[in-house]
Amino acid sequence: MRPERSAGTRFSFARAYAIALKEFVQMRRDRLTFAMIVAIPIAQVLLFGFAINSDPKRLPTVIVDYDRTDLTRSIASALVNTRYFAPVAAPADALAADALLARGDVQFAVVFPAGFTRQLLRGERPTLRVAADATDPAATGNAIAALADAGSYALVHDLQGPLARLSGDPPPFAIDIQRRFNPEGVTAYNIVPGLLAVILQLTMVMMTAFAITRERERGTYEGLLATPVMRSEVMAGKIAPYIVVGLAQSAIILLAARYLFAVPMIGSLALLGAAMMVYIAALLALGYAISTLASNQLQAMQMTFFFFLPTMLLSGFMFPFRGMPVWAQWLGEIFPATHFLRIVRGVLLKGNGGADVVSHLWPIALFLLVVSAVAMWRYRQTLD
Repeated sequence: MRPERSAGTRFSFARAYAIALKEFVQMRRDRLTFAMIVAIPIAQVLLFGFAINSDPKRLPTVIVDYDRTDLTRSIASALVNTRYFAPVAAPADALAADALLARGDVQFAVVFPAGFTRQLLRGERPTLRVAADATDPAATGNAIAALADAGSYALVHDLQGPLARLSGDPPPFAIDIQRRFNPEGVTAYNIVPGLLAVILQLTMVMMTAFAITRERERGTYEGLLATPVMRSEVMAGKIAPYIVVGLAQSAIILLAARYLFAVPMIGSLALLGAAMMVYIAALLALGYAISTLASNQLQAMQMTFFFFLPTMLLSGFMFPFRGMPVWAQWLGEIFPATHFLRIVRGVLLKGNGGADVVSHLWPIALFLLVVSAVAMWRYRQTLD
C-alpha cells in the first residue's frame, strides 16, 4: 500500500489558497447560493429603508357626520391636515362604521352626533367620538396623540367675532377616544396571536422543504419514483403527518396565549381552527414546492429563509401594515401570513365571525392552489 502523503507540520499559504479557490469555484457553480448572497442584503436594505415605517400616516378613516355643518366639516378637515387620517367612503351610520372597524377595513371611525354644532355654539362642549382599532397599539398611538392638537386649532378660523368667546383652552368640544379591542394597549395581545402565524410558517415550510431533497440525498428518491403512486398521492402523504404537528404547535401557542399572557379569546376557536387548517395546508404545500425546486437541503433552507424574511417584515407582524408604502402593501398581500394574522387577531380580539374570516381566507386558499399546482408540476415520476 502507498503511504499517505503528509501535509507537514508547517502552515502553507499555497495549500490554503488552493482550498479557498476550490470553494469559490463551487460557490460560483451553486447559482442559488450565489443569488442568495446577493439578493438577501439587497432585500434587507430595500425593505428596511423604504417599506418599514413605525409612524404610519394616512390611516383609513370613516367619518359619520349626523350634523353636516360648516363647523363639523372644519373639524374633519383639521383631522385630515394632521396627515394621520385619510377619509374613505362614508358609511350610512355609526353601526356600519363600527362594522368596518371590526373587520379591519378601517383604522378609525369618527362620529359627529346630531346637534353637535348647536351644543357647541351654546358652550356646552359636545363630544366628538373617535373609535380606533387598537389591536396594534403601534399603528394608532401617534395618530391618537395628534387628535388633541387637532382639537385645539380645528376651529381657530371659524370662531371669530361674536363666537370668539368659545375659542381658547380647553377647546369648545371634547374628544372621546375609544380604543377598541385592546383598550389597555397591551402589546402582548397583538404579538402573541401573531406568533401563531409566524411560528407555523417557519416550522411548517422548513420541515416539508426537506421532503424531496432528503430523499435525494439519502438515495431513496429512485425507490419513491418506482412506486405505483400518483404525484398528488405523494404530496398528500408527505404533507399529512405535518398537519398533525402544526395543530399540536397551534394548541401549545394558544394555551400559552391564554394562560401565560391572558390574551382574550372572544371569537370561536372552532372557526379559528378551520382557518388554521387551510393556512397550515398552504404552508406545507409551499414547503413541498420548495423541496421540488431545491437540489439539496442547503438550498431548501436558503429558499425557506428567503421567503421567511419578507414575510416577517411585510405581513404586519413586526411593523404596522398600513405604515408601508402602497407597493409594499401589495407585495405583503401575496403572503398567506398577512391574511392569517388578520384572521387570528380578528377572531381572538374582535370576535369576528364567518363572513369576516372568509374575506381573508380566500387569498390563503388561492395561494394553496397555486403552490400545489407548482409542486405537482415540478415533481417528476422519472429521474431527470
